[in-house]
Amino acid sequence: MKLEYSEHWVKKQKFRTNITVADVEYAVMNSAELRDKHWPDALNAICRIPPSGRILKVVYKRKKEAFKIITAFWLD
Repeated sequence: MKLEYSEHWVKKQKFRTNITVADVEYAVMNSAELRDKHWPDALNAICRIPPSGRILKVVYKRKKEAFKIITAFWLD
């Protein structure tokens, strides 16, 4: 799975150091594609990440060969 990062996520990733690339990949691969209510072309992935059990939300856009990560954050 190839990931691309938006400028927003690159800036926010400095402050969210406990969200790893593996967590983002796991959420995107193991979640249903949910439509975002603010952007019609963006998708959401909401998934419980093992072994911590925390819920991660990832907002992304699907391209032909890659996923563009817009942002990611913990819900709990």
